[in-house]
Amino acid sequence: MEEVSQADPSHLLQYLDSILDSDPFINEVGFIHPSQFLALNEEAAAPVSEELSAANSSDMVFWHRDHKLGISTQYLVPLYKAAKCAFMAAVGRYNDSNLSAESGEKNVSSLQDLCAVQVMKRSRALLLLTSDFGTAWNYRKLMILREPHVSTYMDELGFSKLVLSYSPKSECAWSHRRWVIKKISGNCLNLQEIVENESDLVKLIAEKSKMNYRAWNHRCWLVSYMSSEQVKHEITSSRVWAGLNVADNSCFHYRSRLMLRMLEGLRTKQGSKAVSSDNAEYYKIYKEELDWNETLIKRYIGREALWLYRRFLSLFWVDQFAIVDADALAHINQTPISTGEIKTFLDNEVQLFYSCQGYSNNDFEDYQAQATFSATYMLWITRHFSQYAGFELIMKLRLRDLQEVLDKYCPERSFLWDFLRTP
Repeated sequence: MEEVSQADPSHLLQYLDSILDSDPFINEVGFIHPSQFLALNEEAAAPVSEELSAANSSDMVFWHRDHKLGISTQYLVPLYKAAKCAFMAAVGRYNDSNLSAESGEKNVSSLQDLCAVQVMKRSRALLLLTSDFGTAWNYRKLMILREPHVSTYMDELGFSKLVLSYSPKSECAWSHRRWVIKKISGNCLNLQEIVENESDLVKLIAEKSKMNYRAWNHRCWLVSYMSSEQVKHEITSSRVWAGLNVADNSCFHYRSRLMLRMLEGLRTKQGSKAVSSDNAEYYKIYKEELDWNETLIKRYIGREALWLYRRFLSLFWVDQFAIVDADALAHINQTPISTGEIKTFLDNEVQLFYSCQGYSNNDFEDYQAQATFSATYMLWITRHFSQYAGFELIMKLRLRDLQEVLDKYCPERSFLWDFLRTP
């Protein structure tokens, strides 16, 4: 490996290409500080190569073992400049070959193919150094469309996954994956398997990269490609993760998307809300989700994401099932949601509100947030459920109790609930 003072960026770029060509199964890329190379070599179970052992660790540029690739942070800038220059040169040659073909020159097809291969190769190195170089992603799309085979698309999913291993929040990489899936959605026999693998990939990345909105947005997008069985499986399998990451609003937004997808078939062509016996289990799943959310609210104090998700569940639970065919739900011992049941639901929400006011400073440090979220949730309830039992609910809450909580913990927002004050 070259020493720092003698390293040629173009030569290092060639060496990087040779590593990528020699190991098509590389599944992780990372940037390493020069001081870490020695520790990596000492921790490796297998002996290092003669080339690596002969070089001083502080002078190393690449570390490659067990399908893992590390690049020294000391060389990122010169490598990036060399990769960008090589990519733009490859793009120029490719565009020139297209002009030659348009002008009617003969024997340019093989030249175009060669230039296309070079564009893919140079964009590969460039994107492994900077994931959001949009021009490189767009040219990869153009090259793939020259020969749009399923195997080519699958290879591209593998490459973008490699980019995400070091840049899990790269919008360009996630967008590129969606483009690939769209292209193969009509021609791939194992699309459901691909969708399942994509969902697992997001889960894996979300565990390593917290609050990753772009990853969860990609997972929400996948829901439209899921079968009904996959949707129900995702609702069940993702519950444990959501229960352990109650501050991550994105995972609850994903669950909302799953619920909406699950209930899309409940409405008839006439726009009524009656359901068939085949869909009766959805009512049960949705009610279980509401109860599960209440359990989390009582277990984890002061988590706003849980209260926001409860708004979604409360509104759509009543909206989707307010008129239900009793015969369709008889086999699960459920009755249609009537005005009386809605009042029972609202009574439960009132009790939840009061249960969130009983914490002291010594019990939970987030008790003030819990009290505030519960009060604003009840304020939201009074506005959205007034057509069912709004007046009775307000009376049960005792306006003074709700106002006292809101005035105590967030007086700066008092104008939001002025409508509740008695004239």
